[in-house]
Amino acid sequence: MRRPWSDVAIKDCGEPLESLRRAFLCLEPHPYAELGAPYGPLGDPFRVRSGVLTRLVQVQNHLTQHQDPELGPIQLLVFDAWRPVSVQAFMVEHAVKEECERRGLEPTMPHWALALEDVQRDVGRFWAPPSDDPSMPPPHSTGGAIDLTLADPHGTSLMMGGEIDAIGPQSLPDHYASAASANPSSPEALWHQRRSTLHAAMAEAGFVRHPNEWWHFSYGDQLWAWTIKASMARYGRVDGN
Repeated sequence: MRRPWSDVAIKDCGEPLESLRRAFLCLEPHPYAELGAPYGPLGDPFRVRSGVLTRLVQVQNHLTQHQDPELGPIQLLVFDAWRPVSVQAFMVEHAVKEECERRGLEPTMPHWALALEDVQRDVGRFWAPPSDDPSMPPPHSTGGAIDLTLADPHGTSLMMGGEIDAIGPQSLPDHYASAASANPSSPEALWHQRRSTLHAAMAEAGFVRHPNEWWHFSYGDQLWAWTIKASMARYGRVDGN
């Protein structure tokens, strides 16, 4: 499935991958590595391009000054960052299998092929194709994309109204906007406010948000370039090993 941004040209600026571990709270154990995703012995998923790291520091500094009325200062919690194409392929397959199980689908069922197509289409709204074509790399393979959420001062992740990687409408960034407007005291209003806080802090530092995922932000990749109408992306696929 091609994305609207797949045709954006890429001129890689050559920035290296740098570790997030020293400066940011990272989710351990890493969820995809725990599943057996093939990162390889040197494949650390908690890395981004140096320009992305600089901007994330700006975001964290901004959030440190943002006081949650009940929790105090909040911080970023990194779920996933750099992801090689081999891991992308592994996780797409895993997501399809998991969604089939969630829907109670089995290959022996009538109309299995049609049901599987529905699952693959729905998964494809959230997971980029694991393309080996250098002209259309999966965003995470560039080191310019990051999945993250918010945490309290003790490092506990905040409720955001849906899990990262959930396949469904609850993952859409503004899913709770109407409910929040109807009842500002509702849990939905709190979730919408937290998503908005995260988005505002990331946008101020130059990131763009994925249209289907409240947790996914990009800088420098094709999605970013397409969103801001830049002529070229700064980051192509990078070998992180």
